This record gives sequence, structure tokens and C-alpha cells, in this order.
Amino acid sequence: MRRCRISELAHVQRIPEPELMDDPAQALAYASADFSEPHDRFVALFMERFGTALGGTVLDLGCGPGDICRRLARALPDCEIHGIDASPAMLDLAIADTKHHALSGRIGYHLGYLPDTQLPRRHYDAVISNSLLHHLKDPAGLWQSVQQFARPGAPVFVMDLMRPASRAAASQLVDKYACGEPELLQRDFYNSLLAAYRPQEVRLQLEQSGLAELHIETVSDRHFIVFGYLG
Repeated sequence: MRRCRISELAHVQRIPEPELMDDPAQALAYASADFSEPHDRFVALFMERFGTALGGTVLDLGCGPGDICRRLARALPDCEIHGIDASPAMLDLAIADTKHHALSGRIGYHLGYLPDTQLPRRHYDAVISNSLLHHLKDPAGLWQSVQQFARPGAPVFVMDLMRPASRAAASQLVDKYACGEPELLQRDFYNSLLAAYRPQEVRLQLEQSGLAELHIETVSDRHFIVFGYLG
């Protein structure tokens, strides 16, 4: 197998990365990558936890180019989806692809920076997020948004990367999952792994944010989920 050329030093602490992916070339590389396996897994795990009969409006925090929105819209035909992201480049791609897949009538996108943003609805029937947390310097912004926009009793489902124990382990994950992707995407994935939080760090975030009722579960060698119903 071809090896990705990324330097390796052991025992990393969290290294934040830029919060916004607003360069058009970077956004296009991300949108063009094959995320079908983790994104299908996201939808499957959501359905396992909350069933298939969900109705109402779902809010996707940090929707990026909208792939999760479109997959969830197909899986939950009785739902409307609202996606929010702070990157205009990402939302341009999301709007175009959603129109291409004839889902514009059920999915709407909104530009905004969490948690200080306005949305069409005050409260949502479910709140989801995929791979936003590791971009945030202050993770409280995500959990504050969950509390702000989810109605009482709403399902909450967050999936994100978890930080490996070392740079060597991060490089191995890049080799395993992204070695066929462009170098730009490989490096973004590597940097995202180093910027990710560990489950025990997320548990502390939840407790400090008043969301201790939510559960955390490791679901792969690079992902964890946070799920439950908003109290």
C-alpha cells in the first residue's frame, strides 16, 4: 500500500485547526471526497437510537456541503431538514447538490456562526451534528446551540472524530481511510484527528454544559457519538 507522507511524533495533545473551511478549493475537495461509509453509518446509528418514525424539522449544526442532510432526508421522508454552516463556500456546494438531487423542497440551508445566529424556527424536533465539534476552539458553542435550538425531549445526535494517542496513530488512520484521496484532503483529515476531542474530554464538556443526561459511545476506531433526549 502507498504510504501517506506525514511526519510522526508521538504523544500529541490537542492541536486546534481553523474553525471554518471557507476556501473554495478546500471546500470542493471535502465535498468531492467519498464519505459514504461514515455518513451512512451516521444515519444508521441515528435510526438505531431513535427509530424511523421521526417527524417534524431536524436541525443539522455545521452541515458543510449537506451530504448528511440529504441522506437523512431520504431516510426520514416525513422530516424537513435545516442545515446551518458558517462557510459560504460549503453552503454554495450544499445548495447546488441538493437542487441536483431534487431535495430542495425538504432541505433549507442557512449561513450562521454558532451559537449567535438566527434560524427560521425557535426550536427543532431533533438536533444533529457531524464532525463540527473538532473544529471548535470553544466546544461550549456546540452544546449551547443544542440547548438553544432543541425542543424539550428532542433527540440529540452528534458524531465526531476522536483524537488518537499519537501522531503515529493519526498517520495510520490517514493511511487506512484516506490514502486514495488528494493530498489536501489527507492533510485536512490528519489535522482534524489532532484537533479532535477524546470521549473523556467530551464527558466533561457535557457535564459543564448541563447535558450530563446524554450518552457517549465509541463506534469505530476514529469516531464517537453523543446521543440522547434533551431533558
